[in-house]
Amino acid sequence: MKALTFGGKHSKELVEKPKPSLVKPTDVIVKITKTTICGTDLHILSGDVPAVTAGRTLGHEGVGIVEEVGSAVNNFKVGDRVLISCVTSCGKCDNCKKGLYAHCEDGGWILGHLIDGTQAEYVRIPHADNSLYHIPEGVDEEALVMLSDILPTGLEIGVLSGQVKPGDTVAIVGGGPVGLAALLTAQFYSPAEIIMIDLDDNRLEVAKKFGATKVVNSSDGKAVEKVMELTDKKGVDVAIEAVGIPTTFLLCQEIISAGGHIANVGVHGKSVELHLEKLWIRNITITTGLVSTNSTPMLLKTVKSGKLKPEQLVTHRFTFDDIEKAYDVFSNAAQNKALKVIISNE
Repeated sequence: MKALTFGGKHSKELVEKPKPSLVKPTDVIVKITKTTICGTDLHILSGDVPAVTAGRTLGHEGVGIVEEVGSAVNNFKVGDRVLISCVTSCGKCDNCKKGLYAHCEDGGWILGHLIDGTQAEYVRIPHADNSLYHIPEGVDEEALVMLSDILPTGLEIGVLSGQVKPGDTVAIVGGGPVGLAALLTAQFYSPAEIIMIDLDDNRLEVAKKFGATKVVNSSDGKAVEKVMELTDKKGVDVAIEAVGIPTTFLLCQEIISAGGHIANVGVHGKSVELHLEKLWIRNITITTGLVSTNSTPMLLKTVKSGKLKPEQLVTHRFTFDDIEKAYDVFSNAAQNKALKVIISNE
């Protein structure tokens, strides 16, 4: 089968690999029909995730068709169309029983990280009963690819950890796919204002279409002053960091109001400064995290009902043979006006 593999820092290659086989009776083999590229994949290629070794098939998002089923799998059969969760969950360990699937003792984020991932023609899914979801009849599969990772991440690690509530003023720092996912799902909780902050005017225009009430271009280095002006110098109730670099984490610290919540979603490859000398007295809560995807069933219902339309995040489409071109487009998102790319294998 064809698979996009990690070749070491700044290196990837489309290669022929053996089709995966069942390893444990709880496994399922899925034929990938649609996958995508995540910002985390770019962090891997930049060397920010050292646990990923050369030869690993990348990717942790996608939909597909069940090809083989282990003897202990009860919820799925050959031919089922399924959504693949970016997080693998055994459902039995102490962390899974807490709903903390991100830290499953025999799973968590392993696809495209510790085991081969979804940017291939086939993928092995461990603990399939707890790590796959049936695709509802008639739902756009491109929309559902967005539910593998970015929408649960934006909701759980951004909106819910940030405790967004009715009437809040929310700032989202970073208008990429995850920031836009936080924007879409924050609206479930009726904040009064959502301010999107980004360097790119195109992404800010998209954010306005998706529901941002205000936008701030931070390219002039004056984002703090602009946000404070928009909030009568009070700052924001919730600041969601959706980039993963020191500058944006610092920005969140500078615009947060007393009693506010900073929800860090971005994947950080470098140390950041934490200004406790300023924040200790301000009753600030800072959260970080890896998505557990326990919101996926709810998100599936909102997509099926039409309340949430994640397909609007898709800007580019490629065949699997052109996956390296898809990486080029996604890696240069600003020039290409790219949000999420869909890579089809049908």
